[in-house]
Amino acid sequence: MNRINGSNSSSRKRNIDNQNMRKKDANKRNSNVKNRKVKNDIVKENQRRVSKQSRNKDTLRDERRRLQKFDKSVREDSNKNRKIKNTKQDVREDTRKEKKKKGPIRRFFGRIFTLLILTIIIVGVLFYFKVKENGGGLQGVVATLLGQSIEDIQNLEPINILLLGVSEDLDSRLTDTIIVCSYNPQNQMASMISIPRDTFVGKNKDTAKGNQKINALYSKGVNKTVEAAEEITGIDIDYYIVVKTSALIEMVNVIGAVEFDVPIDMDYDDPTQDLHIHLKKGMQKIDGEKAEQLLRFRHNNDGTSYPAEYGDNDYGRMRTQRAFMTETVKQTLTLKNITKARMIIDTVFDNIETDLELDDLLPYVSSAVNFSTDNIISNQLPGVSDKYNNIWFFIYDKKETKKLVNELEQKMQS
Repeated sequence: MNRINGSNSSSRKRNIDNQNMRKKDANKRNSNVKNRKVKNDIVKENQRRVSKQSRNKDTLRDERRRLQKFDKSVREDSNKNRKIKNTKQDVREDTRKEKKKKGPIRRFFGRIFTLLILTIIIVGVLFYFKVKENGGGLQGVVATLLGQSIEDIQNLEPINILLLGVSEDLDSRLTDTIIVCSYNPQNQMASMISIPRDTFVGKNKDTAKGNQKINALYSKGVNKTVEAAEEITGIDIDYYIVVKTSALIEMVNVIGAVEFDVPIDMDYDDPTQDLHIHLKKGMQKIDGEKAEQLLRFRHNNDGTSYPAEYGDNDYGRMRTQRAFMTETVKQTLTLKNITKARMIIDTVFDNIETDLELDDLLPYVSSAVNFSTDNIISNQLPGVSDKYNNIWFFIYDKKETKKLVNELEQKMQS
């Protein structure tokens, strides 16, 4: 029994010892695990530190490089700015030198320009007051441009002019157009009396000849035509104006093409006169060449002429001549032509034959600015066509002519 107890006791002791040994081994293993973990943590921490330091070094290196690049860029920009500044200074210096060179010339032209502007202003002011002094408006402008005064215009007397259109393409000089024109500047009235070119001016009809027509008198001198016109109408002619066909073209072209309603188709050719008329009926621009055709037309190649109600042959031609003259005056007295009035007048005077002095005409031009073509009274010399010695003549009616002239004078004075 005691042996059994002793045996159990030693067995328990061994078990305890074994347990203690196992505990020690377990503790030792745990201690080793902890130590390895700590060591690993230390190693990892060191690795992190080393890695961080390495990264910091790279960052510092990159930062240093960036700073170096920035410094280099700053230096380059500074050098560029210095160069630009130097260039600007050079340019300014060159400019100052150039200005010093150009200074006198520039100042000279600057003074000239200033004087020119001042002159324009002064002339403009003087012109304005002169226009105002001459009545203002368009009449004042024209009077000033033509060197006239308001007194010149106010003192104008009525004027009578004999207008003659002469053909130059024949051996003998004949007047195709004969019109007595009157103008009263005080009431702006005007009249036109057409005298047929075949008007008989001889003494005896029984011995009438072709050279006893009024259109043939011009070849003997313009005064012969003036005297005949005065005897027929009883009007005292102050001046005459002769417009030749060569001059007519240039005059109309200077004034400008005239808008005119051609009354009929015109188709006529006369090789002996080198006259060729080809115009269509209707409104159109009539230049100098067409004006000659229009004013000389009497009948077509087939013998037809103006309709009876318009006025056949010479009567129709005279009516067309008066109408064209009226339109020409109307369109000449427009602003675009008024501003070049002196040029038109000079051109007209260079191409006409007249005893009217330019200085005598200019005041009437200034007055005529206010003229309306509605105030033109247009007439034809009363009479009939008749045949003597196989020659056609126009025989004017003295009684009716005197009556017509008296009526016109009354209207012109009213």
